[in-house]
Amino acid sequence: MKNLFVKLLSISMAFGAITLTSCDSDDPEPITGGTTEVMENLDAGILNGTLTEDYTLSSTTTYSLTGQFIIDDGATLNIPAGTKILADNGGTDVYIATLMGGTININGSAGNPVIMSSADGNPGDWGGLTLCGKATTTAGVDATAEVGGFIYGGTDDSDSSGIIRYLQISGTGAQINSESQYNGVSFYAVGSGTLVDNIAVINGDDDGVEFFGGTVEVSNLYLENNSDDSIDWTEGWNGSITNAYISNTVEGFSTVFEGDKDNGNPQFNNITAVSTVGGTALQFKKTSGGTIDGLSLVGYDVDLDMKDGGATSNVIFSDGYTPVAMVEDDASTTDVDESVYTFALNTSVVATVDLSDFDWVDTDISFESSLLQGAVTGDVTLDASIAYVLNSSYIVQDGGKLTIPAGTKITARDGGTGVYIAVLQGGQIDIQGTATNPVVISSASASPGDWGGLTICGNATTTAGVDATAEVGGFIYGGTNDADNSGSVTYLVLKGTGAQINSESQYNGVSLYAVGTETTLENISVINGDDDGIEFFGGTVSVTNIYLENNSDDAVDWTEGWNGTVTNTYISNTVEGFSTAFEGDKDNGNPKFVNVTAISTVGGTALQFKKTSGATITDLYLSGYDTNIDMKDDGPLANVIIEGAAATTTDAYNTGTQVDISTWTWKNASL
Repeated sequence: MKNLFVKLLSISMAFGAITLTSCDSDDPEPITGGTTEVMENLDAGILNGTLTEDYTLSSTTTYSLTGQFIIDDGATLNIPAGTKILADNGGTDVYIATLMGGTININGSAGNPVIMSSADGNPGDWGGLTLCGKATTTAGVDATAEVGGFIYGGTDDSDSSGIIRYLQISGTGAQINSESQYNGVSFYAVGSGTLVDNIAVINGDDDGVEFFGGTVEVSNLYLENNSDDSIDWTEGWNGSITNAYISNTVEGFSTVFEGDKDNGNPQFNNITAVSTVGGTALQFKKTSGGTIDGLSLVGYDVDLDMKDGGATSNVIFSDGYTPVAMVEDDASTTDVDESVYTFALNTSVVATVDLSDFDWVDTDISFESSLLQGAVTGDVTLDASIAYVLNSSYIVQDGGKLTIPAGTKITARDGGTGVYIAVLQGGQIDIQGTATNPVVISSASASPGDWGGLTICGNATTTAGVDATAEVGGFIYGGTNDADNSGSVTYLVLKGTGAQINSESQYNGVSLYAVGTETTLENISVINGDDDGIEFFGGTVSVTNIYLENNSDDAVDWTEGWNGTVTNTYISNTVEGFSTAFEGDKDNGNPKFVNVTAISTVGGTALQFKKTSGATITDLYLSGYDTNIDMKDDGPLANVIIEGAAATTTDAYNTGTQVDISTWTWKNASL
């Protein structure tokens, strides 16, 4: 973003008489020369007191906001493009407020925005900007604001408090008490006649913008590191926000959205929010809600929080988001929190608002090139010399291609279900590891369930049909092209995968949804997964050389008629409580397994087949399992062919040649 922000500490303050210059044609002529103390202060470049008549600031003067500056009923303050206001670091005693019947006209431009900031722009340095209007609010007529004791609220939903265009405001959010704080911009019952377009609120110690009832509409909103909520509303606000870009790079913020109390169904069109520090995106309290279209969320641990157990139907997503209840952080994997949700929709990472649209904003924000999150829409090639961090979902879209060269190491943030790599239908991934330089993707501790894993979606056939919906991410998969190509994965080590979405859905180390035969999968190691090591959902893809160690559900799982081949499988179970070495489910596509070695030091079940599933297995070696063959739903043993004959539940299956992994030195590679 271009460097337009004025470093206010370096400005030479001019407190003498103002030299007037011509204003933009849209601005009123300057009004100066008053005789009251407030007017005399304004003429001297100082904002303090209550303005009771009209006044126009000068764009050539940097004004000092030294205390409370209030625009009274019947008065108008005009602020032309390029005006700069330096707020004293005075906390709650320093703010600008427009009372009911007062008017503020901020006429900045893209080339000359109006700047309001403390000298350092640190959170909580000063109050912020408050507007009080005469529109309706559930707080009633002539309600009292939580800040300043201002009166607001009436019956005129078309009321106008003026104009705010191209305003950058920084360092706001001074704390009044434990329950009340100033926001960057507070809209108290502000009406639809107020024009609000292009506002940036940066480094606020409370909300970026908050609406207390009213009908005002806002377009083009940039919100960066506001430590409570970026956008907050209550008291039945029913206006709209169109085009908002929200950035969270500092830990401990509250939410992107917080709606509270009665649901006025405000409208949100094109909202892009990006976090590098996890956190919660959308929160709705009591019965609040809204309608949201064009939503893009990247980097948040929780997508939707219905704080007080309100109905998710109060929040309408025009894009078709499906809230999926998440597992409680402090509960067993079978317990879910019915108020906290992740979204199932594969387009949620595609930005709907371009950061470049806010090139008029001066910001030091930058996203490190080593941070992986968001959408891959073209060809992206990583650099093996960079230590990457997988911070969130990183999704290769239709037509996109992600290339990961040999030796690349990616540390996955311990963010659970919010952190994963996915390749959508029509996208490709090219992992180019080698035996001496494998690609490693792991959480720092490599603990089970730290992050999601790798998911690939293809266009091959599956018994789930064409354009089926995946149990993770809501991804679309399945078609009619069994020779579909989703790319190539060679010499890949994954650790700490398998984050739990809910009691029915989990990420796997590698999830293959209807992946076709032209996709190459060779030399893959999955260690310490909290669900399956590798799972096939239909498709025709084959895999060569897979090493699966201590994946707590199944090492290899398949369903929906997958009919590919796996050559050289080595499975190790040394931690109690895993499910099985193999689990086949549903229709029998008769996949082939050539050279399978599975060894347990903790008992358990080796091969399990559900419904009518089966497979053909040659050169099988099992050791240490309590049960070798489990036909879970009493399916026919004839569906399972081992060494050319129908399986039995009594055979030891320990005569096959063990897979030699002595040369697989790559399999345990670490970050």
